[in-house]
Amino acid sequence: TGVVEEVPIEEYVIGVVAGEMPSSFSLEALKAQAVASRSYVMSKIQGNKNKEYDVVDTVTNQVYLDKEYLVATWKESYTVNINKIKEAVLQTMGEYISYNDKVADAMFFSTSTGYTENSEEIFKNKVEYLRSVESPWDSISPSFNINKTYTLSEFYKLLNLEYQDKIIVQVLSKTKAGRINKIKINDKIFTGSDVMSKLSLKSKCFEIIQESTKVIVKTKGYGHGVGMSQYGAEGMSREGYTYDQILKHYYTGIEIKKF
Repeated sequence: TGVVEEVPIEEYVIGVVAGEMPSSFSLEALKAQAVASRSYVMSKIQGNKNKEYDVVDTVTNQVYLDKEYLVATWKESYTVNINKIKEAVLQTMGEYISYNDKVADAMFFSTSTGYTENSEEIFKNKVEYLRSVESPWDSISPSFNINKTYTLSEFYKLLNLEYQDKIIVQVLSKTKAGRINKIKINDKIFTGSDVMSKLSLKSKCFEIIQESTKVIVKTKGYGHGVGMSQYGAEGMSREGYTYDQILKHYYTGIEIKKF
């Protein structure tokens, strides 16, 4: 709407956890999300001191949903869902992620490929606490493996390529976790992000397979892959890990502090 709205930080975190993580997730995963989201907004508050607002309420920063929207969406489940999220936020009130006595820019995403990414392989800047770590728990995610099928004509049209009977694919560079940086399809070079966007994929980790006049694109994971995997956090919590153990796994060398 373009309106700048002031929201108390803990109320804001409740709306973000509601917008960013399924309420069906376990309490420890929701608590990890609450601390990560609180840290993220604290980092943005510091970085946007000269702006009239700290964050926007979309995926550009992190999704924030207000009470009116949640009541209309959750209906009869609203009370149960919001109380669970409030519990996660209240049990971690004021807690944030710190690295070298500074608030961490606690990035997160939905589903890894089995490993998270080093920050510089996705966003160019090397951040010491955003290191690639193993994340085997993500297989519980519905987005861990997805296949999309296109006709050969659709495939070429979406990528703005000339029609040919045979697709020739050459992966030119990949990240440590398997996301594609550069790929050559027939005679044209694309970034992984280009292909992801044009084909409406959930991840830059993909494989292109031609079967006669059909093209199957197999993707693994969902999101940029840097920081905490949300489905990884849920998988860890199901195995008995606590929220602080989850955060210390995904953010290397951090401390959890309270303001």
